[in-house]
Amino acid sequence: MKWLLAIAAALTVFVLSMLAYVYLVLAPGLPELTAVTDYKPKIPLRIYTADNTLIGEFGEEHRDFVPIAQIPDVMKRALLSIEDARFYEHHGVDYIGMTRAVVSTATGDPQGGGTITMQVARNFFLTRERTITRKLREIMLARRIEDALTKDQILELYMNQIYLGQRTHGFASAARTYFNKSLKDISIAEAAMLAGIPKNPARHNPAVNFERAKQRQGLVLQSMLRHGDISQSQYEIASKERIQVTKVPQFESHAAFVAEMVRQSIYAQFKEETYTMGLKVITTIDRDEQDAAYESLRRNVLTYDQRHGYRGPEAFIELPTREDLRDDAIDEFLQKYPSSEGLVSAVVTSVSPKLIKADLATGESVEITGEGLRLATAALQSKANRDLKIREGALIRVMQDSKGRWSITQTPEVDAAYVSLNANDGAYRALVGGFDFNRKKFNHVTSGWRQPGSAIKPFIYSAAIEKGFSPDTLINDVPLSQTTEEELKWDPRNDDGKYDGPIELQRALAQSKNVVAVRVLKAVGAGYGRDYLTRFGFDQNKHPINLTLALGTGSVTPLQMAGAYAVFANGGYQVKPWLIHKVIDAKGTVLFQANVPALPTEDLRVLDSRNAFVVDSMMREVVRSGTGASASQKLGRRDLAGKTGTTSDAVDGWFAGYAGNIVAVSWMGFDEPKSLGGREFGATVALPIWIDAMRHALNGKPEFVRAVPENLVNVNGKWMYAEYENGGGVKTLDITEPLTTLPPEQ
Repeated sequence: MKWLLAIAAALTVFVLSMLAYVYLVLAPGLPELTAVTDYKPKIPLRIYTADNTLIGEFGEEHRDFVPIAQIPDVMKRALLSIEDARFYEHHGVDYIGMTRAVVSTATGDPQGGGTITMQVARNFFLTRERTITRKLREIMLARRIEDALTKDQILELYMNQIYLGQRTHGFASAARTYFNKSLKDISIAEAAMLAGIPKNPARHNPAVNFERAKQRQGLVLQSMLRHGDISQSQYEIASKERIQVTKVPQFESHAAFVAEMVRQSIYAQFKEETYTMGLKVITTIDRDEQDAAYESLRRNVLTYDQRHGYRGPEAFIELPTREDLRDDAIDEFLQKYPSSEGLVSAVVTSVSPKLIKADLATGESVEITGEGLRLATAALQSKANRDLKIREGALIRVMQDSKGRWSITQTPEVDAAYVSLNANDGAYRALVGGFDFNRKKFNHVTSGWRQPGSAIKPFIYSAAIEKGFSPDTLINDVPLSQTTEEELKWDPRNDDGKYDGPIELQRALAQSKNVVAVRVLKAVGAGYGRDYLTRFGFDQNKHPINLTLALGTGSVTPLQMAGAYAVFANGGYQVKPWLIHKVIDAKGTVLFQANVPALPTEDLRVLDSRNAFVVDSMMREVVRSGTGASASQKLGRRDLAGKTGTTSDAVDGWFAGYAGNIVAVSWMGFDEPKSLGGREFGATVALPIWIDAMRHALNGKPEFVRAVPENLVNVNGKWMYAEYENGGGVKTLDITEPLTTLPPEQ
């Protein structure tokens, strides 16, 4: 009896001590519940096209907040069946499970047993250390949470906050990460796989260890069957369902440069909150046009690169003779050279003039034969230069066609850019700032200052129209030195070395006659010409006040060029490019919405409508019969207008043009300026990008018929101001001296 009394007294003291410890020591130190009662999940910035396609996500955590009412029942049942089947029955603590967990922890064999509410308490407020003190704090917090929130609110917190691997938090985001699906569209089998992740996100992550995830899924399905959440037939179907897991989060369109532009703009306003407050940004980008532009740019860059020959392997590795060491060495080596959208990095393991075997980062071994070796024929010869020669241990790039055949390719050194705008309101339609954003994040569209070459000529000719010239004005196409006795410091020449003598202004633009452009600028004045460029949005300080201006020796960006050509496309208005249509917060509140008129207002006019129409008619001739003729031939349209541009030594290649309200510019060149090649021009490097992208953009759109402004007349197929029809204006230039005088300064 004494022993029993002693034990009872000891237990009483222990219990009282524990209660005192709990209420006097632990309770006062418990955190406030504001983190759960005023839950603010860290939701990343997400960026979408105009048609609601995800193109970018920025934030440390992948997360979507979904209200409990919108979470499908199958997902809730799967989770509760394996994590807390009595969730709606207990008050935060399942005492049987809790007792088992406390005892097992004290005996050094830690086990689970926490409820959903206890997991919420742990995830929001506590560390993951396994001690009795932490477990007691967890229990107390769970009770408080149950008093403060409803069961549905607690489950909502858990299902949106829980970590599920791959930087992913919450089941909605996990469904997108692993299955590229909306949560509402997942199957029973997929719900069970997701429900199996919380126990161990590293071990049960289906993207990392599918077999263990599949085993865990089986346990969840059995639990669902046992608790009556699914029928026997549903269990059998779900058990056999083949699940496709995406290895990395997938964006639905190739617009990394666009997403980065938006990120910078939003960060300028919201700073670090940009990445956690769940902003949704809708851009003006058209998904289909964007993808067509991206594919066109990459395809044509690779075409250019391959016609200039193989440069040899990117790097070499000495391969160990032991097979296990060899595989490890290849894996480690390939991690330094990531693949680039179809350009797969590979290490050569065997080579002969007719066959190459190579290992990929995936562990797959591929064989390249026949036509697949064509690019690297010279590199397979026994006498090939050591740096060019493909040998064992060489790092090469390979690509696979639609029939599964592999071929040798290479990462291009050249880069390119493409941008298209709505000429009427300035909205971006597509933007590709370079060949590969992951390789080089420099945005050539917005930041690539390059010489425009002959693409500047329409603006010089527009200035001449303003001074009395017309498309039928005759200009002497001979070197300047042949029409003056002065000693010239600079005697410009035509690119092709051909001179036609007297030639009409419109024909000179179509054939991109350099000498004619210089004579025209000399006539109107280099100072006037440079000042005139500002009407179109060009930076005056980036252009010289001399006659080289006519040949595009200043500096522009592709975006500036697109905005400038838009002035001709829209009839004389300067519009400001804009990208962000709407910004919405995590609660659906619209924080910003662009309010840009669909058509430009008269206060934006910078060019007389007649001038814009006449220059437009001249640029249509460029694509009908001039340097841009392949555009009309390949697109089969009569409403195209534009101009090629090639700088000195073919360092830069351009094409700028439009049809209807779509204006677009393409450029190609090296970041460290050097010649693209003696036989390369804007028409061979930039125009093909423009054609392929615009083919898609214009598909299904009727040809645009432009209204003729008042006081214009058509004489012999060329438009001119009505006041010059009967002898006014500039009829000839530099053919005999003197022939004509320019009108006074305007």
